[in-house]
Amino acid sequence: MYESQANRRRVSRSWCKAAFAGLALAALAGCSSLGANGPATKTITRANAQAIDNSQIQIIEVTDTVARRVLAAHRTSLFSQAFGDAPLAGTVIGPGDVLEVTIWEAPPAVLFGATSSLSSGSTSTVLTAPGMSQSNAIPSMMVRDDGTIQVPFAGAIDVVGRSPRQVENAIRSRLSRKAHDPQVAVRIASNSSSTVTVVGEVNQSTRVSLTPKGERLLDVIASAGGVKQPVDKTTIQVSRGGEVAVLPLAAVISDPSQNIRLAPSDVVTALYQPFSFIALGQTGQSAEIPFESTGLTLAQALGRVGGLKDDRADVRGAFIFRLEDPAALDPAMAATARRTPDGRVPVIYRVDMSNPATFFVAQSFPIQDDDVLYVSRAPLADLQRFVSIVASMAFPVLNVGRQIN
Repeated sequence: MYESQANRRRVSRSWCKAAFAGLALAALAGCSSLGANGPATKTITRANAQAIDNSQIQIIEVTDTVARRVLAAHRTSLFSQAFGDAPLAGTVIGPGDVLEVTIWEAPPAVLFGATSSLSSGSTSTVLTAPGMSQSNAIPSMMVRDDGTIQVPFAGAIDVVGRSPRQVENAIRSRLSRKAHDPQVAVRIASNSSSTVTVVGEVNQSTRVSLTPKGERLLDVIASAGGVKQPVDKTTIQVSRGGEVAVLPLAAVISDPSQNIRLAPSDVVTALYQPFSFIALGQTGQSAEIPFESTGLTLAQALGRVGGLKDDRADVRGAFIFRLEDPAALDPAMAATARRTPDGRVPVIYRVDMSNPATFFVAQSFPIQDDDVLYVSRAPLADLQRFVSIVASMAFPVLNVGRQIN
């Protein structure tokens, strides 16, 4: 009887050991399917053997030199550098401008006396001297397509490219032998040739006339009713001739030198650009994170997602996935790298957060719109998970063995 019970105990222990070993082997075999939210560090570092859109992926370690090169490549041209202050517009008359002309004649009036009057089709206002009658007419005239205006008794006067004072002298010269000491005043009532066009995310798209005051960028934006979207999510594009430059509106407001004086025919466009990057893996938050048009550094990006998970993140496995501008790459790499159809290079920037110097580099490395920030799982975290799974499966088996005993 006692021998039979001892045999049963030996069989039970053998079964438990075999069951435990089987469970361990099964868990080990299924280790690759324990669950993950992205590739491991060693998998990503071998990604340069793969291609995206026929372009080979480049793996780049983030260093101070790399950060400086990327920052320089993505730095936008300042308005002060691209355009500078335009000269004052002055009061030069152009095609389409509307003028007001006033003429006085000293008594005794000879040409513009009490019996003189202008037809309804006239485009000037004529006043006689004090004490004499006034002749009413249309108070304004538009510069014709041939660059002239028609003044009674003076004929066609060339005005395009001239200042109002020069036009006054030209009219006075024409009338000097016909009228008695004529006096002339010319005023630009509406300036159509020296304007700036404001469009985009403004409250009212409009054309703003430039004056001798010298309207600046923020002046014309204010004339259009201001921008519709928040300042930190709005960028301003200025087009002059064949050159285009873009800056965040917040940068223009904070830096007076970017509030440039505008030139005739400039086009100002307000653009709503909600930039964002995506955080994945072992970060404090997996989400799409918006950021301001003024830009974001890697250090700020890590701060916004809550940093790295202490118990799971691989501090040597932080990566930034980006379709990069070749100008941001080492010249030797850029010369040989295959590019996507739109001329960019698929790049994975590797960030070693175990290196203290990296925290200084991260303060200048720029995050771009549509970047993917990914932090892989630490290898030890997978081992810990494996041990937890094996333990959770083994304890029930051991309890069964104890009950059998």
